[in-house]
Amino acid sequence: MTAAYLDHASTTALRPEALDAYVAETARGAGNPSSLHSAGRRARVAVEESREALAAALGARPGEVVWTSGGTESDNLALTGLYRARRDADPARRRVLLTATEHHAVLDCVESLAAREGAEVTWLPVDATGLVDLDALAAELRPDRAGDVALVSLMWANNEVGTVQPVAAAAELAHAAGVPLHTDAVQAVGQLPVDFAASGADLLSLSAHKFGGPVGTGALLVKRGTALVPLLHGGGQELGVRSGTLDAAGARASAAALTAATGDLPGQAQRLAQLRDRLLAGLTQVPGAVVRGAPPGPGRLPGNAHVTFAGCEGDSLTYLLDAAGVECSTGSACRAGVPQPSHVLLAMGLEAAEAAGALRFSLGWDSTAADVEAAVAAIGPAVERARRARSSRGGRAHRRSRTLAGGVS
Repeated sequence: MTAAYLDHASTTALRPEALDAYVAETARGAGNPSSLHSAGRRARVAVEESREALAAALGARPGEVVWTSGGTESDNLALTGLYRARRDADPARRRVLLTATEHHAVLDCVESLAAREGAEVTWLPVDATGLVDLDALAAELRPDRAGDVALVSLMWANNEVGTVQPVAAAAELAHAAGVPLHTDAVQAVGQLPVDFAASGADLLSLSAHKFGGPVGTGALLVKRGTALVPLLHGGGQELGVRSGTLDAAGARASAAALTAATGDLPGQAQRLAQLRDRLLAGLTQVPGAVVRGAPPGPGRLPGNAHVTFAGCEGDSLTYLLDAAGVECSTGSACRAGVPQPSHVLLAMGLEAAEAAGALRFSLGWDSTAADVEAAVAAIGPAVERARRARSSRGGRAHRRSRTLAGGVS
């Protein structure tokens, strides 16, 4: 039985165009893009042509594309590199503004800066759908408060609940205060129209394996004139911002995947949204199921369906669905297996008990109606079993506590 794969937000299958590009580039033989001989120049051409294709698909200049190993490195380079550059230029600028719903690649990086380098974190509130409060951001960027702000970071689309943030509006507020803005667009690229120049962002992170490219390749878009302190030191590649031997085959494959993903973006987004709405309609037939995040529409990723099931534990549901041939997740794959409620849902105002029963179903370029039908068919029995198991454990715990209490008294 072929599993119904509904975890594309974690990683998606390699597109045929990307595989063909990778194999073709690898078959050309060895060649370091920094070498001056023929093989090196050939590899350099592959890297630069891929850079141009990536930039064209994202509304950026080729010189604004910095190749990285993926979203986590891009986020860390953006945040740490920008924070250090801003602090070094003005020691008063130590405050970082962001929401508590960011990916852990952003949250943990900023918390490290706070613990090790004196950064001060200001958490911007979000509403019950995960949407940032722009008035709160504007208040932090008033002339009497913005003088100590190093940067703002706001993800383009949330990796768990799919809520799309007003990046352009936030960038406008930040720039009016003389503050740069970074956006983690890892989930958005390939599902939403992403125009770097139009967004106003100064830095934008992306990862190829989210839109059908290879794992281990990504990029950071850096607006011309934005100062960054490099994290990696060595050969000085990528304009001295990110040293390391460039992966020509990975670049080729990433560019091919993004070109394919953006070739018919409106049509693909409509197809995913229709599948997503059918999925949500089926999932919410289960009593106690509640859709989380923004309502279906332009404010939500077309392939995202996030639902909490009352009286269940997300991990139990994940295992039960997996046994039934349906693969999904409780949230970010980076935190899978961590026994704690989602920080995203808690920031949105849910209680820990409500957040415990969360499941994220995410669709991608090769998702089908059969995948949706499999999930809808499996969810009812899985929830019933998960609730019975939890109730049984709760009953045993209650009986144990009564026995202990009786023994003490």
